[in-house]
Amino acid sequence: DDPSDKPPCRGCSSYLMEPYIKCAECGPPPFFLCLQCFTRGFEYKKHQSDHTYEIMTSDFPVLDPSWTAQEEMALLEAVMDCGFGNWQDVANQMCTKTKEECEKHYMKHFINNPLFASTLLNLKQAEEAKTADTAIPFQSTDDPPRPTFDSLLSRDMAGYMPARADFIEEFDNYAEWDLRDIDFVEDDSDILHALKMAVVDIYHSRLKERQRRKKIIRDHGLINLRKFQLMERRYPKEVQDLYETMRRFARIVGPVEHDKFIESHALEFELRREIKRLQEYRTAGITNFCSARTYDHLKKTREEERLKRTMLSEVLQYIQDSSACQQWLRRQADIDSGLSPSIPMASNSGRRSAPPLNLTGLPGTEKLNEKEKELCQMVRLVPGAYLEYKSALLNECNKQGGLRLAQARALIKIDVNKTRKIYDFLIREGYITKA
Repeated sequence: DDPSDKPPCRGCSSYLMEPYIKCAECGPPPFFLCLQCFTRGFEYKKHQSDHTYEIMTSDFPVLDPSWTAQEEMALLEAVMDCGFGNWQDVANQMCTKTKEECEKHYMKHFINNPLFASTLLNLKQAEEAKTADTAIPFQSTDDPPRPTFDSLLSRDMAGYMPARADFIEEFDNYAEWDLRDIDFVEDDSDILHALKMAVVDIYHSRLKERQRRKKIIRDHGLINLRKFQLMERRYPKEVQDLYETMRRFARIVGPVEHDKFIESHALEFELRREIKRLQEYRTAGITNFCSARTYDHLKKTREEERLKRTMLSEVLQYIQDSSACQQWLRRQADIDSGLSPSIPMASNSGRRSAPPLNLTGLPGTEKLNEKEKELCQMVRLVPGAYLEYKSALLNECNKQGGLRLAQARALIKIDVNKTRKIYDFLIREGYITKA
């Protein structure tokens, strides 16, 4: 508790005695003021008297209501100086507690408390979680990646040279060509001299634009594009669509503000989904989470039964037409065997192309979004087979770090035109990346 251990007051350079003031806007290093300098509105350099501040004091309980934080620190320092067990010397050094009080408090809270170590660990983790900024996928001070020549990461970095921190080909790469024939001579007229200076000013503006674009790429972590894409995929599909839409505005704000904006919308989507689920529980008359789990289980069972009834009604409709029934049975057999459903293709003899597939009642339709439903209707692909193909392509893309069309055709043994449409759709929607 020696005042010389604390930093001096920035106003009068005196030793700080509790309570004292810490500016919440200035620093590092921290800006401390004694109460006298604070009351007269001391200002220094960037520090202003209207800044927000914190009152630094140890006069509050931590482990016991009758022990302040200052007394807790004094007890630990006294035990360290006098040794464990010398409670009379500890009490003499503290001056505010008796021998019995020091021994009882130390044994209760620091020796016989098995949760004390974990409590300190939880406090430390909570403080780290409070200060950690997980919304930023890339720091400009990170060491740039140094991939091997002709590797997949090297191609993704688009000619970036990590050793020089520069690109092989610059933005507006031929901006210097406008200056190659300019030569300032003494006999130039005023108009000609002004014209040459205007050309130089234009060149300077083009250089500034080049540097601005480089700064955007570095600040937002676009050099290592694969790392940036992996960070995007941690969001749900709705937030990924928002990320794609708001990407054009990233150049206006910094990376911290842009990523915090996306994180706030991700939290909003999550809260809306949770509120909708709780409203559904309230409508059903559920008032506790135990009943909610039972409700979810029964809801899932009812949904499975409804799908079975829908498939049965579809079979009964097809039974009335023998040819349609045979076609439906062949299609179901192909689906069960993992092959593409056999769909008659249009020939070149003037026959009309097959109409879009009706997805009503087909298993897996509820798992598709609107764009995926439209794809399955146009390609005439049942939802169950599409979900299997999509899962196989996503797994292969995650293993390889990217996927080529030839690899997709090797995985999916169906018509190459359908494979191409599925591959292009997954690339366009951001599910997979092109190798």
